[in-house]
Amino acid sequence: MRVRFLSPSPIVGSVVFALCTFVVGTSVYAAADEPVPLQPLGSTGESSIPSTEEVKGKSELTQAPEALDDSKAVIESSKQGSDKRGEKAQSTTSSFHNPLPISAPQGRILSLAELLKLAEANYPKVQEARARLIRKRGQLWEARTAPFSQFNIEGGLGVAPTVRGTSTYSPNSDAALTKNMALAWQVGIRGVLPLWTFGKITSLWDAAEANVTLGRFEVKKAKNEIRLEVRRAFYGVLLARDSRLLLGSATKRLDEYIIKLAKLVEEGEGDDIELLKIRMQRAELRARGSGADKGESQALAGLRFFSGVQGAFDVPDIPLEQIEHQLGDISRYLEAARLHRPEVNMAKAGLSARRAQLELEKAKFYPDFGVGFNLGYTRAPEITDQRNPFARDPANRASYGLGLVFKWNLDLLPQTARLAQARAQLEEVRATERYALGGIAAEVEVSHAEARAANVRLNAWDEAVTYAKRWLIRVQQGIDLGVTEDEDLIEPSKAYALKKASSMEALFEYNVAIVKLAQSTGWEGMLD
Repeated sequence: MRVRFLSPSPIVGSVVFALCTFVVGTSVYAAADEPVPLQPLGSTGESSIPSTEEVKGKSELTQAPEALDDSKAVIESSKQGSDKRGEKAQSTTSSFHNPLPISAPQGRILSLAELLKLAEANYPKVQEARARLIRKRGQLWEARTAPFSQFNIEGGLGVAPTVRGTSTYSPNSDAALTKNMALAWQVGIRGVLPLWTFGKITSLWDAAEANVTLGRFEVKKAKNEIRLEVRRAFYGVLLARDSRLLLGSATKRLDEYIIKLAKLVEEGEGDDIELLKIRMQRAELRARGSGADKGESQALAGLRFFSGVQGAFDVPDIPLEQIEHQLGDISRYLEAARLHRPEVNMAKAGLSARRAQLELEKAKFYPDFGVGFNLGYTRAPEITDQRNPFARDPANRASYGLGLVFKWNLDLLPQTARLAQARAQLEEVRATERYALGGIAAEVEVSHAEARAANVRLNAWDEAVTYAKRWLIRVQQGIDLGVTEDEDLIEPSKAYALKKASSMEALFEYNVAIVKLAQSTGWEGMLD
C-alpha cells in the first residue's frame, strides 16, 4: 500500500476555517443568546405523540471524527479509536500544542428532568405566582366565611356616682362626679346571620373561585415559560461541547500536519511559508475555540439561575440528540392550545369572575334579609336597681333579642353606574378572550411552521453530510489509486466540514423549535 502525505495547508486550512466559522461563530452563540421573550399569550399537557421510524433518535454529532478517520484511513499510519463524548481533551489533541479545554465543571450531575423540576420549584417567577395563588385562596376563604361572621362583642369598664332612690324620688342629685364613685361595667354581643341576599353571597363566592382558578393557571404559565428557557440552555450546553469536540478533532489533525511539515522543513524538503500559515490557522482555531467555552459557561450560568442550584454542578456528558417527536397536522396543535394553554384558561377564568361581579352588582339593588340577635348585661352596684318594669334603668339591666331583620341600601343612582361599569368590564374581558384565542392560534401556526422548516433543514443537511462523506471517501480512494491529484481533496474536505457544522446547527434549531411549539400549545407531553 502506498502512503501519501497530503499538502497540509489548503486542505486543513479550509476544514479548520469552516469549522471555526460555522460551528463556533454560529451554533455556540445561538445557544448562548439571551432568552427570547414569550408572547403575552403560553399550559401543560399530559399526553404524548408516538414516534415513527422516520424520526431520528440521534444526531450524527459524534460521527464526524469517525467519518474523517474512515476517509483518511490510507493516509494515517495507525487509526485512532472512535471519538466519544467521554474522552479527555488530551486524547483529541497533540501534546505538541496547547489542547482545547473540554472538561466541564465538576460537581453534581443534573439531568434535564431534574433541572426542569428544580426550576419549577425554585425559579423566582414561579414562586411569585405561587405566592399570588396562596393569597387568592385566602381571599376565597374570606369570601366563604365573611357573610356568616358578622358578630360583635362590646364591653366597657368605668366609674359611676352613687345614686339611690326610685324613678319618683332620689336623695342624690344628677351630678356626674361626686365624692362617692364606684366601678360600673357592661358587656354585650350582637350579630346577623344572612338568610336571603338575592345572590350577593353566591356571586361573591363564584368570583373568588374564578380568581383562584386564574391563580392556578398563572403558576402553570410561569412553569411553561421557564421550561422553555431551561431546555434552550440545556441544549446550548450540549451544542457547545459537541462543537468543541469537533474543533478538538480538527485540531488534532492539524497538529499532526504541523509536526510532519515541520520535520520536512527541517530536512529542507518542506515549505516554511506553508508551515507559518498552518501555525497561524492553528492559533486562530484555539482563539475561536474559546467561544465554545464562553457559550457553555453562559448556558450553565443560565441553568444555575433558572434551577436555583447552589455550588458546582454539571449536566450529563452526552451528545445533543434529536427530540423524538413526529410533527402532525396544525389542527392537532391548535386543539391542544385551546385545551392546555394557560393564557386561554386564564381568560376563561377572568370571564367567569367578571360575570359573577356583574351578578353581584345586580343583586345590590335588593335588600338583605337575615336573623338578628343581641345579648347584653350592664351593672353599676352604686346605682339603685329599678324593679319597676316601666322605669328605664340603663345602669343595671340584662337584655336580649332575636328576630328577622333586613338592610337595604337605597343608593340606587350610584348603583346604576356601578352596574354599567361591571357590564363594561365584562365586555372588556370577552374581547381579551377573543384576542387570546386568536393570538395564540397565530402563535401556534408560526411555531408549527418554524418546526416544519427546521425539520426540513435538518433532514437536508443530514443528507448533504452523507453525500459529502461519500465524495470525500471516493476522492481519497482515487488518490490512493493514483488517478486523482492531492489537490482534488480540498473541495470534498471543505464541503464535509461545512455540511457537518450546518447539520449540528440545524439539530439545535430543530430541538428549540419543537420546544417552542410545545410551549405555544401548552402540550408538555409531546416532549416525553
